[in-house]
Amino acid sequence: MVQRIGRDAAAALLALAVTSGGCHRQDERSPVSVIGSTSIQPFAELLAQEYEKKHPDRKVDVQGGGSTAGLQAVASGLADIGMCSRELSPEEAREFNAVTIARDGLAVVVNHANPVDSLSLEQIRGIFSGRIRRWKEVGGTDEPIRVITREESSGTRDCFVHLVMRDEKISREALVQESSGAVKELVQGNPGAIGYISLGLVGKELKAVRVDGVEPTPEKVLAGQYKLVRPLLFVTKGPAAPKAKDFIDFVLLPESQQALEAEGLIRAR
Repeated sequence: MVQRIGRDAAAALLALAVTSGGCHRQDERSPVSVIGSTSIQPFAELLAQEYEKKHPDRKVDVQGGGSTAGLQAVASGLADIGMCSRELSPEEAREFNAVTIARDGLAVVVNHANPVDSLSLEQIRGIFSGRIRRWKEVGGTDEPIRVITREESSGTRDCFVHLVMRDEKISREALVQESSGAVKELVQGNPGAIGYISLGLVGKELKAVRVDGVEPTPEKVLAGQYKLVRPLLFVTKGPAAPKAKDFIDFVLLPESQQALEAEGLIRAR
C-alpha cells in the first residue's frame, strides 16, 4: 500500500481530481497526465515541450503536488505517470513500476550574502534538528539560522531525512514549504535562511554549500565523491499505457538525457 498522504497533499490531490473531472480519461487522444514531485516538475515540463514539438498531435500535461501525491494519482488512475524524487519503499516497489529518468544531487543551499560556504554532515544535521541555532556556531556571523524544509509527503524531504538526519528529526520550528520553488524563493530572500533542493534547481540565485568539503556538482556526483544523491523516477501502475510509454521512451533518448544534463542532472544510463 502507498503511505498515507498528509492533509495538504491530499487537498492538492483532490483539487487535481476536481479539475480533471474526477477521473483520468483513458482515451488515447487525451494528454499524457504526469503528476507528482515538484523537484522533477520543471524538468518534466521542459521535456514535455520538446516532445510536443516533435509530436504536434500529442500533449503532455505536467502538474506538481509532491512525490506521494504522484503515487496516489497513479494508484487511483488520475495520472498516467507519477513523478517521485526518492527511492520507492519495498511495499511501493511491489505495487508500482518505476523507471529512473535521471539522478540528482541534493543541494544544501544558503543565501549568497551568507559567508558560510562549507558544512559537514554533522553540522547540517545539527542545524536542521535545531541543536545549532546561530550561524556563528559554524563559522558565520552572529545571526539566527532560519531553517526551511519541505512537507512530510515530499520525496525531497524523505531523501534528506534518509541521507542527512539519520535518527534525528527536523526541528518543529523549521518553516515548512510545499514546493522546491517556495524553498528557493525564501532562501533567496533571507540572508539567514538555509534549505535543501534539487542540485539542478539551484541556478545562480542561491549558493550550494560544500558538504564534508565536497562541492555539489554533477561531476562530483558521477565520480561518487558527493554523497547526497537520489534517483528521479517516473512511476506507473503496472506496465505503462502506450501513450505514456512513448513519452517515457522519449525521456530516455540520448538527446533528452543530454538536455537533462544541461539542466544540472545526471543521466539515468
